[in-house]
This record gives sequence, structure tokens and C-alpha cells, in this order.
Amino acid sequence: MSTPFYVSPQQAMADRAEYARKGIARGRSVVVLQYADGIVFVAENPSRALHKVSEIYDRIAFAAVGKYNEFENLRIGGVRYADLRGYTYARTDVTARGLANVYAQTLGTIFSSAAEKPYEVELIVAEVGEGPEDDQIYRLPHDGSIVDEHGSVAVGGNSDQIGSYLEQRHRDGMTLAEVLKLAVESLSRDSNGGERTLTADQLEVAVLDRTRPQQRKFKRVLGGQLSRLLEEGGTSASSGESSGESSEESPGGASSGESSASEE
Repeated sequence: MSTPFYVSPQQAMADRAEYARKGIARGRSVVVLQYADGIVFVAENPSRALHKVSEIYDRIAFAAVGKYNEFENLRIGGVRYADLRGYTYARTDVTARGLANVYAQTLGTIFSSAAEKPYEVELIVAEVGEGPEDDQIYRLPHDGSIVDEHGSVAVGGNSDQIGSYLEQRHRDGMTLAEVLKLAVESLSRDSNGGERTLTADQLEVAVLDRTRPQQRKFKRVLGGQLSRLLEEGGTSASSGESSGESSEESPGGASSGESSASEE
């Protein structure tokens, strides 16, 4: 009888972590930054059909990088969790912290299971508060751990380099145009130190705007409005899309009909 092949648990977990990290790094980056009136999500994503950033509930949004089918399942599960909890208890009982804990349990279970491969995804869950000090941003890597972030965060692609660039330049109280300029500058930097030119057509931008009178604070920044903001921030960009913005409004608390993020 042949001797069964043995791999130590430590080596097996290290191999699974390396597999997931490589899959995530192949995707284009997403950055999330706080600004004076809320939280902005900026992703390099030329697709207008598949989104990297989506609404979950009134004040909560979701961003992801990695394999589309895997984080789309997570997004849908998050929308269902939020809708059920808001309906059963109260809308204020739906929080980014609670949603991040649910995602952490799911990702952790999958990562530690030998019966299936780990998810190649990294998530950001953010909630806008009444003031900047009340904003919440959580990053969830492939293994289900939770990292409480402040100010700025980057995931996917060369996120370490982008995150370092943002940390050095981001400051409290920046305007939307200023943080958009900073986000585009960070995404334009290649891992080899070079710079690319990103236009409005190549970007997906959404905000959680605390100043909106509506209960739902999520809106997408599209077309002419995005181009104007980029020009106001001093970033050269052009867009062939029609001017305007979309808040993706629907009667329920969550925008469950949206498509979620995609990897190009």
C-alpha cells in the first residue's frame, strides 16, 4: 500500500492564502476615501454593465475585487441579509459592522474548508454616518479577517503601492473634487513606477453622500458630472457618456436589481 501524501496544516493554509492573493492581485484596483460630505468609491472599470461598487442598504455600500461570480454571490447575500434585518427589526439595525461580520463568517468558513477552493475576493463595506467621525469602512480579505480602515483604503491590483500613495496625501476635510483627483492619480500609477492616463470612461465612481435629503445616501457619479468634477480637481479626463447622475432608486431599502463588481 502506498503511503498517503501528507501536507502540514500550516503549509496547506499558506498555499490557499497564496492562491487567493494571486487571484485578487490580477484584478484592477478599487480605492475608497473619506471626504467632507461622505465616502467616495473609485474603481478602474470600463464596463457599464458590471459594477465593482454597489449599494447594499440606506447608508451602506459594497466594493469588491476578484472573481465576479464569487463576490456577486456575496453581494446578493448581503442585500438579503440587510433587507431581512431591516424588515424584521428596524432600518437603523442594519449596520456596516453587522454586515462585515456576516461576510467574515462566510469567507472564513470557505477559506478553512478543505472541500473547496478559497474565494479569490477582497471586499470593502462602508457606512456613512451623520458626521465624518461616524463613518465606518471595513476591509475583508480572502481569509475572513476584518480590518477597520480610516481615511483611505485600496484593494486589488498593486494595492500596497496605491495605499501608501493615498496615506501620504489624503487628509481630512477634502472636497469631492479633491479626493477624486487623488484617487485617479493613485490608480494611474503602475507597479513599475510609471503613470497612465485614465479618462472618465474608464472609471466607475459612486458616493455615499451624507448631505442627501433622501434616506438612501448612495448615488453613482456619471458622465458629464464626473468629467466636471475631474476637471475641477485638476485631472484631465473626457467622457462620451451623457451628462447626469443615477441614484439607482427603488422602493425597497436595497438596490437588489443591480449588477455588482467585475474584474477586467
